[in-house]
Amino acid sequence: MSLTSMTGFARSAGMAGRLRWAWELKTVNGRTLDVRIRVPQGFDAIDAAARPLISARLGRGTCYAGLTASREGGTPAVRVNRPALDAVVAALDVLKGQIEATPPSLDGLLAVRGVVEVVEPEEDDAAREAETTALIDGLGVALDDLVAMRRGEGQALARILGDRLDAIADMSARADELPARTPEAVKAKLTEQVRALLETGAALDPDRLHQEAVLLAGKADVREELDRLDAHVATARELISAGGAVGRKLDFLSQELGREANTLCSKSNDIALTRIGLDLKAAIEQFREQVQNVE
Repeated sequence: MSLTSMTGFARSAGMAGRLRWAWELKTVNGRTLDVRIRVPQGFDAIDAAARPLISARLGRGTCYAGLTASREGGTPAVRVNRPALDAVVAALDVLKGQIEATPPSLDGLLAVRGVVEVVEPEEDDAAREAETTALIDGLGVALDDLVAMRRGEGQALARILGDRLDAIADMSARADELPARTPEAVKAKLTEQVRALLETGAALDPDRLHQEAVLLAGKADVREELDRLDAHVATARELISAGGAVGRKLDFLSQELGREANTLCSKSNDIALTRIGLDLKAAIEQFREQVQNVE
């Protein structure tokens, strides 16, 4: 299973009898799956059927699904709404003795809103069923294209994330190999600092000074941070290789990587290590930004 992006777009269109239709699907990043469907008036049944189809194909992200539909051909029927016409005539009779006016003409009466209705030819049950089938099949085609696009972008994301992890692993290895991190270098630096304190002439207890030096050496050791960085990088690689909806897990790992880089910088007592720590934080932030697009 490959990695999948949360962003994508697809469109499908066609004809079903006299009905011309088109589906447009767009997905963007989201913490959960949020399906938003827009259909024309009279197509509520399509809304109800489309929602579970989309939910079954997408794991995470906000999906906007829009259907447009219009009927072509056919001769519409013109029908006079007799109750509305009778109501207008009755109202005129009431006003006749109160207002002096020219009697209304037939075309004037028919122009009153609601008196004349244009009715589209009704579809029989078989035609409506054929339309519904075509619309659902068209949605399936659009979903196939959308999923394919999301997977294609997911493959590109996998390569980008892999490059970021390579950079993080390389920086961790360089930090581990710094000369300033060797026990001898740490001991020499602490010895020099202790000697400088003793030369000030201050009344310092040598034993207590030795204890404090040991504590400082322990606090300056970033071995655990480097080990955890390497472990998080290995886990992230496994998740990317496994694929599927792993975006949330990768996001959690990016946060953990950031914590280790921050701790490494705070414990650093060497300029070279601090520089690597800052570069690490930048690379981890780039990794985290790309992870936001993963399903």
